[in-house]
Amino acid sequence: MATLVANLTSMGNNQMVQGEKRKRMKEDIEAKIRLIEAALYVAGRPLDLKTLCSIVNSRSERKVQKLARILMEEYKRRNTALEILEFEDGRFVMQLKNECSDKVKRLAIRPLLTAGPLRTLSYIAYKQPITQKKVIEVRGRHAYAHIKELAEMGLITRERDSKDIILRTTDYFADYFGLSRNLQVMRRQLKRIFERRGEEMLPASLGKEEREEMAKIEKQRSEPDSE
Repeated sequence: MATLVANLTSMGNNQMVQGEKRKRMKEDIEAKIRLIEAALYVAGRPLDLKTLCSIVNSRSERKVQKLARILMEEYKRRNTALEILEFEDGRFVMQLKNECSDKVKRLAIRPLLTAGPLRTLSYIAYKQPITQKKVIEVRGRHAYAHIKELAEMGLITRERDSKDIILRTTDYFADYFGLSRNLQVMRRQLKRIFERRGEEMLPASLGKEEREEMAKIEKQRSEPDSE
């Protein structure tokens, strides 16, 4: 009888220990998810898995990716103005949904860039790698100041070759504006932005030659196949 009681007591203790262990694991997972949420909120730009791992003190990018995806699904269920997106390269970003951003963007305290430098940056991003000379031809001499400002902010790099200075955007630029670091993908993303905003951004970002080229492409896309 005493042995039976001892065994039952031991089983009960083991169940309590297992229950406490599961509780602590659940609390740890929830705490890490909240840390990922806080990191994405504060950053205001896409964060890679390496960065998120450092935030939650984990060495496993696979586990952190799983936690970030749980958070992403949680935001989908909430159906709020905010959303979390996962990029093809594994980065995550928290942002306003498109249907909300255009209506509230005027309330932003201070834009990162004024209109002129932003248009110069858009042109560089779309045409990169591009020479400084070409940018000045298209955007005008005021673009010298824009290029200097953009380089100081870490949004573009300037590399001198034998004849001119070559301009490219940085990873920071892609992260800040929520674009892919892959140039081909970035161009497609920018093209969609130009098309969506139409006359608001496209004429100021691209020169006459580039506008005509894009208009020709759009016309070809809209025409039915002759075959």
